[in-house]
Amino acid sequence: MRITVLTGGATAERAVAFAGAAQIVAALRQRGHSVSAVDTASGPLTSADEARLLTSAVGREPPPVAELDERERAFLSTGLAALPEVTGADVLFLCLHAGRGEGGTLQAILDVIGVPYTGSGALASALAMDKDLSKRLFRAAGVPVPAWFMTPVAAEDVSTALGWPVIVKPSRMGSSVGMTLVRNAKSLDAAVDAARSYDAEVLVEQFIAGRELTVGVLGDVPLPVGEIIPKHELFDYECKYTPGMSEEVFPAKLDPKPARQLQELALAAHRALKLGGYSRVDFRLTAEGDIFCLEANTLPGMTGTSLLPQAARAAGIEFSELCERICRLAGNPGSGRGGITS
Repeated sequence: MRITVLTGGATAERAVAFAGAAQIVAALRQRGHSVSAVDTASGPLTSADEARLLTSAVGREPPPVAELDERERAFLSTGLAALPEVTGADVLFLCLHAGRGEGGTLQAILDVIGVPYTGSGALASALAMDKDLSKRLFRAAGVPVPAWFMTPVAAEDVSTALGWPVIVKPSRMGSSVGMTLVRNAKSLDAAVDAARSYDAEVLVEQFIAGRELTVGVLGDVPLPVGEIIPKHELFDYECKYTPGMSEEVFPAKLDPKPARQLQELALAAHRALKLGGYSRVDFRLTAEGDIFCLEANTLPGMTGTSLLPQAARAAGIEFSELCERICRLAGNPGSGRGGITS
């Protein structure tokens, strides 16, 4: 297949996208595919660009990307549809996180261009990226979620309805960027301001103490449950992308019943948002055995420390095969997002 990996972008998760793309490009080339890479903020990557940008290094903090925003906007509106790497591809592999690349904007553009792409369609991507809307849909589908408020919200209301501590995070961002564990009312405003620097909409969510668990979905089939044991109290950006800062256990040490429950809820969440191809759904399991869904990821990380590849490996699917399967599941705009079979 002729595959073009769309990566980079203009969000705080730009470095994460490049780190994942480095693995994807190498894996697909090893399987004999013709692979190009395009940064949605700057255009096609030359061999020298790939050597410079497609590295495994993510860093401990999100990179500054404000200057790239207008460049990406201009490229997506005028340059993307003119690229032979895009129009001549059999499939576009989306390795982007947050922003236009994961939130539905790019998907809507690609639907117009008419080239198959990996992951979910425009509407599903937008719904999953908006944590407020996705939680409402989860709840309607019978998937339990922590209680939450959207800002503005008074500290008194948080105290009464949610209790302390709470999680404050941007509504439309991933990789725990801008997320804070807030233990008391006096710290609430500062945490909201920090989250608002990444997104105008901010979520204040009940903190669920318990085990951090995750379930990947590949082609409408749940993968083995995994457990994340971070070095920090939260599975934050540094723990996610710094080797040694968290322990991931696949499959998680769970009794069969809760493991099945988690897989069933992951599939229910995946279907509630009408997700396609693949996803990863994150949960908390309390000491009392209660399960809460935190969020669904439509373009899960594909770095060397990412969770979906580890879940696939636990199911006997090595990384290069996972990448190829994701390509074969790519939706075909205009034909109901059915997968590629040729």
